[in-house]
Amino acid sequence: MRVADLVLGIWGVTWMLGLLCAYLLRPHTVGPDGIRVRHGLEIDLAFSWDDIASVGRKRRVHEPKSPRFDVADASRTLVYRMQDETDIEIEIELERPIVVRLPGGGANGGQQAITGVRIWVDGPRAFRDEVRKHL
Repeated sequence: MRVADLVLGIWGVTWMLGLLCAYLLRPHTVGPDGIRVRHGLEIDLAFSWDDIASVGRKRRVHEPKSPRFDVADASRTLVYRMQDETDIEIEIELERPIVVRLPGGGANGGQQAITGVRIWVDGPRAFRDEVRKHL
């Protein structure tokens, strides 16, 4: 029994370290092509500067488990939270929603139409300063 517990414990620690590395090595990025929103190994969404209308900081506490959609009026926002909150909201205003592919399949093969994204970044001021260079 102890051997099984040891194996499960080692596997669990290895999995947690892998998950931590996925978040540390694949952060959200801002560059000349636009903003890339990443969430672990499964999510990598690229938004070009033509797609992004504005980027603003709106602190929201107690966001639901991520990923989740926040639907209000005609908008559908994809929410990626960290420790029950987000601190940057990327608002994408288009004539038509952007279709993104999310893991897990489900309806439409995992494809969902969104009009905005809310994410957590470690340095919101630096993130916004970099965005200002391009918007």
